[in-house]
Amino acid sequence: MRLSHHSHGDLVDAGLHLQRLHPQCPRSVVHSQCNKTPPVIFNFGDSNSDTGGLVAGLGFPVNSPNGRTFFRRSTGRVSDGRLLIDLLCQSLNASFLNPYLDSLGGSKFTNGANFAVVGSSTLPKYVPFSLNIQLMQFLHFKAKILEGSGNLINDEGFRNALYMIDIGQNDLADSFSKNLTYVQVVKRIPSIITEIKNAIMTLYNQGGRNFWVHNTGPFGCLPQKLSLVQKKDLDPYGCLSSYNSAARVFNEGLRHLCIEMRAELKDANIVNVDIYSIKYDLIANSTKYGFSSPLMACCGFGGPPYNYNIKVTCGNPGSQVCDEGSKFISWDGVHYTEAANAIIASKVLSTAYSTPSTAFDFFCRS
Repeated sequence: MRLSHHSHGDLVDAGLHLQRLHPQCPRSVVHSQCNKTPPVIFNFGDSNSDTGGLVAGLGFPVNSPNGRTFFRRSTGRVSDGRLLIDLLCQSLNASFLNPYLDSLGGSKFTNGANFAVVGSSTLPKYVPFSLNIQLMQFLHFKAKILEGSGNLINDEGFRNALYMIDIGQNDLADSFSKNLTYVQVVKRIPSIITEIKNAIMTLYNQGGRNFWVHNTGPFGCLPQKLSLVQKKDLDPYGCLSSYNSAARVFNEGLRHLCIEMRAELKDANIVNVDIYSIKYDLIANSTKYGFSSPLMACCGFGGPPYNYNIKVTCGNPGSQVCDEGSKFISWDGVHYTEAANAIIASKVLSTAYSTPSTAFDFFCRS
C-alpha cells in the first residue's frame, strides 16, 4: 500500500484540517523546525502504530470500515483513519511511514520504515513479530540499504534518525487473558522492560542516538477488556483497576529504564512519552473533549455499554458502525478513532508529557 504519493501540500492541508477539527491541536501539527529532508524515522511496536505490516506480512484482512475517515479505504491500519504515528509524521511535513513488510508498496524507504505489526509483544522473543524479531528485521534492512548502490539512507541518516518504540501493551493484556493473577502479571514486567532495554542498546550500538519511547495506555479502559472480564473491579470512570494498575507499574519500570539509560548513554537522547496520562485524561474528561460514551466502541456489536462482542468484531459480518462524524474515543473496542488520535497527537506535540520536555522535531533540526 503506497502512501508516499501524498505531497507536502496534502500533508499541510491535512494538518490544517486536523486543526479545524480539533482547536486543541497546536500549530506544530503543521509547522516544524525540521530541516533535514526527509526526516528519517524507524518505528517498532504493535497495532497502536502498525501502518499496514500485518496485512502486507501475513495477508491478514483488515476490512472496511477501517480507514473510512481519512484514507477512504482500508490501508491495514486498525482505525477509522490516521494513527498517532501518522499525525506525528505529518507534524514534520513528512510522508507516512511504509511498513517494512510491504513489498508491493513501491516504497524506497527514504524516510525510514515501520517494523510495527498488529499483535506484537516483547515476549516470547522468537515469535513473529516480537520486538526482538522487529530488531532483527531492522538489522537486515540496514545492512541491505548500506550495501546497495541507491544510497537511500546513508550511515549519517541512520545515526541521525529517530527510533520510536511503542510496545508492551500486548505483553500485559495477553498475560491477563491467560488468567494470570495481578501479582503474576506484575512479576513478568521486569523481563518485558529488559527486552526494551536490549532493543535500545542494539540500536545504540548500531549508531542510533535519538530514541522516542511511548509508555503503555490504560488498557483497562478498552471496551474489549471490559466486555470480556467477568469479575470487574472498576475505578470511578468504569475502567478495570487491576489492568490499569499493571500498566502503571510497567510505565514506572519504563520511566526508570529511561533514566538509567540516559545516565549510561550520555550522548543519546532518550525521550519517554506518557501516553497513559494523555489517554486516561481523554477518557476521564471525555465530555470536555467533545466525546460521549468513552467506554463504547464505534464499530462492533451488542450496543451499550461497550458495543463489543468477540464473535462479531469490527469489519466482520454482523458488525455495526457508528455514523461518520459521531464522537467516539474507541474505534473497535481496542484501538482509537482518528478523532481521539488527533487529540493524543496534539498533547504529545505539546511536549508537556515528554521527559525530558522535548519537541518531536528535535532530531531533524540542523
